[in-house]
Amino acid sequence: MANHHIPEGPRRIVCLTEEPTETFYLLGEQDRVVGISAYTVRPPEARQDKPIVSAFVHGHLEKIKALKPDLVIGFSDVQAEWARELIHANLPVLILNQRTLQEIFDVIVQLGSLVGQQKKAQSLVGSYIEGLEAQRARSEKLSLHPRVYFEEWDEPMISGISWVSELIEVAGGQDIFLNQAHGRAARERYVSVEDVSKADPNLILASWCGKKLDPKALRERSGLENVNAIVENRIHEVPAEIILQPGPACLTDGLDYIARIIKDTVAEMT
Repeated sequence: MANHHIPEGPRRIVCLTEEPTETFYLLGEQDRVVGISAYTVRPPEARQDKPIVSAFVHGHLEKIKALKPDLVIGFSDVQAEWARELIHANLPVLILNQRTLQEIFDVIVQLGSLVGQQKKAQSLVGSYIEGLEAQRARSEKLSLHPRVYFEEWDEPMISGISWVSELIEVAGGQDIFLNQAHGRAARERYVSVEDVSKADPNLILASWCGKKLDPKALRERSGLENVNAIVENRIHEVPAEIILQPGPACLTDGLDYIARIIKDTVAEMT
């Protein structure tokens, strides 16, 4: 007779991106994580505790198989081929695809539910919502709300994804590409020099998704020379690990970072 038991959630989880790793650590369930992404920097102890088995669009299949995971968690259509390879290796794979702040909250609770920590995850989300509301209240007191261009990639030029756009608004800025931000695929957020010039942002924020911002190259981009942010040299890099990870990082340090820059920009402009 089979020895069945009531499941207690996955015990050996490989995380292909940083945000599930950080979430499990915050929930006190880090012992379930057995492998992480090379881009993981939060929490810092994860890189000391766990083996690195994956980049973003590829990884070490044999290392992952050797860990005997009962769940591999990835993110977005960008990891589709990597996920396909893992599935073909008969590994259980969960691909999440959060794009908005609400979807980020939903995913945190889903991850909590997976490991029997739904209430703790809900409490965590509650604290993030309180933080967002507190920042929004502070932002409403700003004397003006600068126009912001967030650049996620330089060639082609890609504007900020939905959660980034929402955080800019919460921090007191006006995303000049608010409508494009809802595009779930990167190609839906392609913009041109002409688009940016016409919108004339007061502030440029950039996080080039894995490579360092080159402010000089951005300033010298033909067609942007008359943009207010260029003329006034208001160009700031936002560390990718606190803004392009759709999880706890962007809801806390990412929001705080952008809010400080926007507050300083307002002070300069008034």
